[in-house]
Amino acid sequence: MTRALISVSDKTNLIAIAQVLQEMGIEIISTGGTQAYLSKNGITTIAIEEVTGFPEILDGRVKTLHPKVHGGLLALRDNRNHMQALEEHQIEKIDYIIVNLYPFKETIQDPNVNLFEAIEKIDIGGPSMLRSAAKNYESVTVISDPEDYEQVISELKEHGATCLSTRKLLAQKVFAHTASYDAAIASYLSKQLSEEQTKDSIDSDTLTLTGERLHELRYGENSHQTATVYANPQVPSYSITKAEKLNGKNLSFNNYRDADAAIKILREFSDQICAVAVKHLNPCGVAIGNTIEESFTRCYESDPVSIFGGIVAFNQPITEKLANRLHQMFLDVIIAPDFEEEALEILKQKPNVRLLRLKMDDLTMEEKEVISVSGGILVQDQDLIEEEPSEWVLMTEKDVTSIQREALQFAWKVAKHVKSNAIVVTNEYQTFGIGAGQTNRVGAAKIAIEQAEQSGFDLTNMVLASDAFIPMIDTIEYAHQHQVKAIIQPGGSINDQEVIDKANEYNISMLATNVRHFRH
Repeated sequence: MTRALISVSDKTNLIAIAQVLQEMGIEIISTGGTQAYLSKNGITTIAIEEVTGFPEILDGRVKTLHPKVHGGLLALRDNRNHMQALEEHQIEKIDYIIVNLYPFKETIQDPNVNLFEAIEKIDIGGPSMLRSAAKNYESVTVISDPEDYEQVISELKEHGATCLSTRKLLAQKVFAHTASYDAAIASYLSKQLSEEQTKDSIDSDTLTLTGERLHELRYGENSHQTATVYANPQVPSYSITKAEKLNGKNLSFNNYRDADAAIKILREFSDQICAVAVKHLNPCGVAIGNTIEESFTRCYESDPVSIFGGIVAFNQPITEKLANRLHQMFLDVIIAPDFEEEALEILKQKPNVRLLRLKMDDLTMEEKEVISVSGGILVQDQDLIEEEPSEWVLMTEKDVTSIQREALQFAWKVAKHVKSNAIVVTNEYQTFGIGAGQTNRVGAAKIAIEQAEQSGFDLTNMVLASDAFIPMIDTIEYAHQHQVKAIIQPGGSINDQEVIDKANEYNISMLATNVRHFRH
């Protein structure tokens, strides 16, 4: 007798495959709610307790963890000793298994779920059966995903059984699925326990990462590279993989990275109306204002050339007035917490522009930052240090004015998100120039200041921010030559005194944050 065991939480298209199994004379074993569902739809089943001779106990926690289940799955059909053992213990072979797991990942998406509720959604019997069946793929067909029903049905109808190549693929899928499931549990519990433990707790020696494939990308950074995007199931809503696409093609590899960079910059200005433009992972314009339209005007004016083909992001809904402005430009992606209905109608006239709606009410984003290197990965905390501007130290004889202090705070927030070496020049509400990714700091300063001067801004209140300490007086000299009156930097160079003396000579005010914001 050929047997199948069916126990699922997701009943999508289940009846179709169960009917085929039944029509082929395959005896179906089932459990609890699945058995009731199958019976209701005319599928004859055998209760799991009839097979095991043992009732479900502990509120269903123990029902399939039994030798008559796992023996029937694991026995090698061409091993005489295995077959004798099955006969001796009156165990029937199980040749097909359709199992999917308790919805643990879906459960923890609810921000109100408590630890007990999450624990109850950890499946024990399901992964055990899946792994037993997958280990014995030579003889057992294991189906963990309703998406695979059609393939199995086709092979059953055509050949009366599944192909070995299909069973191998299904087994591989099972081990990937259970690994991801276990990783999600480990990650969730790690986060829960870290909230209860002290900072002295010992970190795990094993890193568990999991992601669910959203879709394949057309290509990676370049057209000859393949790429796929996976979503971490435990990230907050303020994450690029949570964005709702309202228009346009799927995001590209570079779109995802640039959009993520824009979102992280917006996070710095959660209490202000902010507009951000990003190109190649660097901001090319950042501005705040009294309205979203004013913020964008300032952002655009910061660098009207680089914004072409870039990404813009806002922390306020996009209005019809702003949409008319954006519609006139070539942009790859527009991100906002919402769009007025009239704004959507305007922006959707361009079929290729990606419009992303993203919730921006959860600003924590405290998950680890993971970077791949050849043969491994680097993991670090995100750069989320909370700085108190009142604790910044005056390095020079001349103090900053109130307007300069406000401008320095703005510039410092932006510099944090510019590739090192980074120099940013701003006033108190918009960037004037950004020097990013240079191999020396004075080079970055030249790029930023030259850009500011070419833009035609009133540079009266221009200040300069450096992401790391200023090691040489050349940056101070260049800043002085171009009207910079106030500077913010971490401090800490062995040449600090020389730099301070030069700033004093030029009557430049300078603050030290004692915090560095390298961005490699």
